[in-house]
Amino acid sequence: MSFYVTLTTRCNLKCSYCYGKACDDFGSDFHGLEIDYAVPTRIAYETPVLREFLRRTSKPMLVFYGGEPLLEMRRLKEIMNTFPDARFVLQTNGLLLDRLDPKYTNRFESFFVSLDGDEALTDFYRGKGTYRRVAENLKRIKRDGFAGEIVARMTVGEATEIDKQVLALAFNGDMPISAVHWQLDALFWQNDYLKRDFRGWVEGSYNPRIRALVHFWLEHMKTRGAVLRLYPFLGVMASLLEEERSKLRCGAGSEMFNIQTDGNITPCPVMGGMKDFYLGNIKETTPDQLKNSIFVSDPCSRCDALEVCGGRCLYANVTKLWGSEGFDLVCGTVRNMVDALREIKPEVEQLMEAGTIPSGSFDYVKYNGCEVIP
Repeated sequence: MSFYVTLTTRCNLKCSYCYGKACDDFGSDFHGLEIDYAVPTRIAYETPVLREFLRRTSKPMLVFYGGEPLLEMRRLKEIMNTFPDARFVLQTNGLLLDRLDPKYTNRFESFFVSLDGDEALTDFYRGKGTYRRVAENLKRIKRDGFAGEIVARMTVGEATEIDKQVLALAFNGDMPISAVHWQLDALFWQNDYLKRDFRGWVEGSYNPRIRALVHFWLEHMKTRGAVLRLYPFLGVMASLLEEERSKLRCGAGSEMFNIQTDGNITPCPVMGGMKDFYLGNIKETTPDQLKNSIFVSDPCSRCDALEVCGGRCLYANVTKLWGSEGFDLVCGTVRNMVDALREIKPEVEQLMEAGTIPSGSFDYVKYNGCEVIP
């Protein structure tokens, strides 16, 4: 099983799409859901409690999460020392990686590093100088022997030309990036929708540029004999090729769970503090009691794209902070991407049959913190 271990809700950045919107969203209406405002800002349970909770779980995957988890460096190291056989993933903004000894960095299976595109765009969203500092830290961990996957995890909004910025990261000379994933800055906050021309951007930029990016992805396979590791495309194409019926692709509530800072368990870290979705506490719940706890409901459960999409983000599905109009608009972006990938599937199959792209090119690790569906 896989578990987020939320070490802290504090962060050392003030990104415009996170901190800025949080300040504008005080008092949001969560449609009657009960929010626990007493969740501590840093990990408050002792590591032996976590060890007891996981003692019957063979080789669990632990994904350190925040805030910025490296602000709790001591506890991160303590947990890694306690679980010598676990698999580890870190979701980080990358600014503090230079403070983590190679003894620890080289044990991680992958890093998900917050980068939103090229230097100009990343610094626009995340603060001047962020991109350069992250680049130096990633080069350092590679020099020190890190052999795992470095995934650039983008947050995508109206300033993003998605095809240009994904390729700026995929063909990056500044830092050693292995793969790219992106998430839309959508359905997370309540008060931003009416202030934005999100529809205009989706219809005029994002959707057509996604189709252009899909065609570039295919041409790269044809000319280079390799599959760019763009996780939204990779995961969906793998399902199309295998005719796989997908559950919620991040695994929230079925394969992947979050241990928040007080030890309470939620389906995912974004749902931290949502008391209606507390699934237990590591002091009295066993991992076996969590299996297949929660799935998406309407409108996802009656959507004809569910088998490929797997469902909208569980938090978004539950809260619907943008109402049905905004929810449907975001779902339209998924349909657009799935349709574009379905259109190129016959050519991908031909490339595989001809041996142009190797078998296993679409394999990826599931439930490692990657949502797959943007």
